[in-house]
Amino acid sequence: GKNEYDLLVIGGGSGGLACAKEAAQFGRKVAVLDYVEPSPQGTKWGLGGTCVNVGCIPKKLMHQAALLRSALKDAQHYGWNIAQPVDHTWSVMAQAVQNYVKSLNWGHRVQLQDKKVKYFNVKGSFSDPYTIRGLTKAGKETIVTAANIVIATGGRPKYPTQVAGALEYGITSDDLFWLKESPGKTPLVYYPFILHLSEIIVYISLTDASPDVSLECAGFLTGIGLDTTVMMRSIPLRGFDQQMASLVTEHMESYGTKFLKRCFPTKVEKLESNRLQVTWKNTDLGTEETDSFDTVMWAVGRAPDTETLNLKTVGVKTNSETGKIIVDASEATSVPHIYAVGDITEGRPELTPTAIAAGKLLAQRLFGQSSELMDYDKVPTTVFTPLEYGCVGLSEEAAVQCYGSENIEVYHAYYKPLEFTVAERDATQCYMKMVCLRERDQRILGLHFIGPNAGEVIQGFALGIKCGATYPQLMKTIGIHPTCAEEITKLHITKRSGLDATVTGC
Repeated sequence: GKNEYDLLVIGGGSGGLACAKEAAQFGRKVAVLDYVEPSPQGTKWGLGGTCVNVGCIPKKLMHQAALLRSALKDAQHYGWNIAQPVDHTWSVMAQAVQNYVKSLNWGHRVQLQDKKVKYFNVKGSFSDPYTIRGLTKAGKETIVTAANIVIATGGRPKYPTQVAGALEYGITSDDLFWLKESPGKTPLVYYPFILHLSEIIVYISLTDASPDVSLECAGFLTGIGLDTTVMMRSIPLRGFDQQMASLVTEHMESYGTKFLKRCFPTKVEKLESNRLQVTWKNTDLGTEETDSFDTVMWAVGRAPDTETLNLKTVGVKTNSETGKIIVDASEATSVPHIYAVGDITEGRPELTPTAIAAGKLLAQRLFGQSSELMDYDKVPTTVFTPLEYGCVGLSEEAAVQCYGSENIEVYHAYYKPLEFTVAERDATQCYMKMVCLRERDQRILGLHFIGPNAGEVIQGFALGIKCGATYPQLMKTIGIHPTCAEEITKLHITKRSGLDATVTGC
């Protein structure tokens, strides 16, 4: 019939689109269902999922905006005459970023059309294991059946519903990237007599993955000149190497982001001035504190978008704690012909490239006689904080846990990027370490790098580490001079030695 497909993908994000397009290459009849439920603040967007609309893409562009401010500061040391003070217009940046994102939305729609993939802008739920009932925004019903179904609905930011006023007055990353006006300006009210006000507070309380977007947002908001405070209930960058995480937050503090550590909010109220008054508890001091802000942003983790899918009815098992779908190594759920990829799946990294690769491989196994499974080991990633942190492989803690501290060797170095010297920039937190096995060939277990362009530095090394590179092999690798990345090829001081790890000489 008209709406019968070989493959139906629910969710038009990175993983879902990759899977649908790959399946279409094999000449299969494919459909994609995508629907964006507006955020509690009413923000909505087009096809493409989190990464394109409210994740990696706008985040990296706004991070770039902030880096340019540092470049303007540096420029003067290099002889450029730049009239001070420079100021930033949020609306110009936001419009440019949003226009680019909209071009990507359009591009995805065109690609689906070119590959003859049917696109339904409807919200789907299972009515039986092979049938999806889709509803349009207007409530019109579409019924779609398919031999194979892939769930790729991703996740959405959570709200701390136990905090009074959280939903009414707070925003999340879903909203931040689509704001037309600066989050550092309270609408309708002007303070002629107050020179400096706290503008933004970001609250981080993470029990799960994806802690990075909160620090990244706080970093670029500070970087474009907004007074930003981060309130943290526990540790920064959970799941990442904690020594590196501390250096990242230390750098952010020296860069101007304020941190309220071991605090949690209890209520948010709107003042007559339209500013938001936040009340919080300081767990160290046992005190209650309060301050007012223009914008309150919640970064308390992400929840899988499965509410309306009706998974129980068809028997798709989820983890009762996280709500994520339980899958096996072939991305299969507890129902044989139903699969899941991306952020929705239990125990997988919440990363765009892993979702894309897993989606493609799934389509190849379903329709292309392939048996290759997705390998989630040694996946590189980068946190785009003002000083970037890139890593691949195990954190030092994980390596110690797996192999015991006696059986690992950690090589490390504090270095200064050449560009920082003339600019008189502080390089205190520019640091790298390599975690190796201590036995004969010293296989590299993990590489961690904090500094400019961390993603570009780590990407190439990720190939070597994926191929089982060893410390002696790295020592035979000639560095490119002068670069930050070459310092990795020169790592020779071990933590065990207790020697000073600061790089000297050119």
